[in-house]
Amino acid sequence: MPWLGAAMGASASRRASRSINADAVAIETDAMSGATAFVVADGVGDHLLGARAARTVAAAAAHAGARDGARAGILAAQEELLREVPEPSADSVLVVAVLPTAGRPDGPCEVAWVGDCRAYRWNGRVLHQITTDHTVAESYRARGLAVTPRMSHLVTTSARTVRPDEIGYAATGSSTGRLLLSTDGVHKPLGIAAVKAILADGDAAHAIANSLVDAALLAGGRDNATALVVDLPARTAEG
Repeated sequence: MPWLGAAMGASASRRASRSINADAVAIETDAMSGATAFVVADGVGDHLLGARAARTVAAAAAHAGARDGARAGILAAQEELLREVPEPSADSVLVVAVLPTAGRPDGPCEVAWVGDCRAYRWNGRVLHQITTDHTVAESYRARGLAVTPRMSHLVTTSARTVRPDEIGYAATGSSTGRLLLSTDGVHKPLGIAAVKAILADGDAAHAIANSLVDAALLAGGRDNATALVVDLPARTAEG
């Protein structure tokens, strides 16, 4: 559970009923800028190639994201995946959040994503879902069409297939509150009300991450469940 400038992050992950945990987490701080990238990745499929894809994209996205921003992290993840794991079945979805150095109290937190990993921000009063799922279900809803449960599990972008103009991107505040990055094994079984209740708890980040994952499995979740929680203490300018 490393201290990251003015923020503290911790993660938890459980395998549930899958044969392998194909989720991955990566955190990296750039030595020059002081920015920190947080990444959660969810490998596609219940097999070793999916797990390898998730680890590959998480590490690449964290390294590039801390240096060049969240969107650059996604592009670097794709490049690394295509080079290191050429098998077409090796794929992953992911979300990248980049926090500015603690010396920038007003700096935004950048978020980029592909697929259905999510980012939320709890500001002490309101829980905001920063990301929009890249799924068939979300695409149908946007067009006013009927949605079936299966559609929420069919992603429309991934690390291997996404085009640069398809990468999801948003920005949010980086001061007091909590940031949550999660795989769908956490947020789909729980729903936003349960996520908010757990994030509003006063426990430390590691306890919150474990509570989210445990609650998802108790709610009937069968997928791998991974949560990365970052506490965002109030930032003050240096000097």
